[in-house]
Amino acid sequence: MNPFNYQRAASPEEAVHALSARGTKFLGGGTNLVDLMKYNVEHPSTLVDVTHLDFSQITTSGDATSIGACVRNSDLANHPIIRSHYPLLSQALLSGASPQLRNMATTGGNLMQRTRCYYFMDTAFSECNKRTPGSGCAAMKGFNRIHAILGASSGSSRSAECIATNPSDMNVALAALNATIHAQGPKGKRTIPIADFHRLPGNTPHLDTNLKPDELIIAVELPAPKFAKNSWYLKVRDRQSYAFALVSVAAGLELEGGTIKSAGLALGGVAHKPWRSVEAERSLIGATTGPESFKKAADLALAGAIPYEHNAFKIELAKQSIVRALTLAAQGAQA
Repeated sequence: MNPFNYQRAASPEEAVHALSARGTKFLGGGTNLVDLMKYNVEHPSTLVDVTHLDFSQITTSGDATSIGACVRNSDLANHPIIRSHYPLLSQALLSGASPQLRNMATTGGNLMQRTRCYYFMDTAFSECNKRTPGSGCAAMKGFNRIHAILGASSGSSRSAECIATNPSDMNVALAALNATIHAQGPKGKRTIPIADFHRLPGNTPHLDTNLKPDELIIAVELPAPKFAKNSWYLKVRDRQSYAFALVSVAAGLELEGGTIKSAGLALGGVAHKPWRSVEAERSLIGATTGPESFKKAADLALAGAIPYEHNAFKIELAKQSIVRALTLAAQGAQA
């Protein structure tokens, strides 16, 4: 690990000001950033500790719920408001990492979690556009079992190639719940819909989010709960715990009798960002719950999927997972 400076921010303004220095990064739980520093993938000159800022509350205002950026994953997953109003988020958080990591990881840090692509994490591989823009993508012709099948950039130019996936479970649930990110920068505060927060690789695969370099995440806002009674987070992985998703599905249904009034559907493990399928959600509205409507939604969600040598299995796995998650959601939520 390279040497670095450490400072503790006393206010959001002080934290944002510190970012004006080149090579400065925020430190939350450190469960991802410190790993990457050990692997020599990240080498910040200064870490600004933001964990002591007053962003550790979960509050309600009207029908909405606000989650401070420094709320720990374990506290968030087990909070009474989240368990009763947003069980989908609670399920997703509890399926991620280990209890020890969830006790450290923060909401803001989880939003900024970087890919677990083998070729990004291991600097022995020189080709990685996410780590070194313009160097190429070793995963394209390498072992790409865990990589993206949707929304990837695949070769308009060598510098644009990237098939890495977003590893977060929390982000998938936030996408299905239509969350909003609150950020603060030197020019004030602004909001970013979760759908616009994470990026597809496009021509800039080294950028994971649309958060500006001088902005600090301060909170996540959840809209009025619609899926408290009928939602499910399904995670398919190689082992039962402490493994990243091969495919995950966050499914929420708002029902009137057996008819679907509204739906939230997002996938993890298949794209550079949490993959929310608006077309699939629309197909469910007005339909009755059951295999036929769920299979139609699954087919729409995977339309346009492009597999690589080792991950073609993900297309059918994702379709089957969507049908199962929607079926379980229709039967009732479980936090």
